[in-house]
Amino acid sequence: MDKRCYSVAELQDILGVSRQCIYELLKKKEFSWVMVGGKYRISKKSFDEWLDQNQ
Repeated sequence: MDKRCYSVAELQDILGVSRQCIYELLKKKEFSWVMVGGKYRISKKSFDEWLDQNQ
C-alpha cells in the first residue's frame, strides 16, 4: 500500500527545514492537510505537486 500522507517530521526531513517553518507553510495553506488525533497529516499528492512547482 502506497503512503498517502506525510507527517510534519517527514516534511522537515524532506525539505531540511525547522518544525516552525513547516507550521508556517501549513498556515499559508500551501498544500492540503487534515488534523488526525491532534496531529497534522499532509496530503502526499498535494505536497508533491507543490514541491514540483516550487523547485
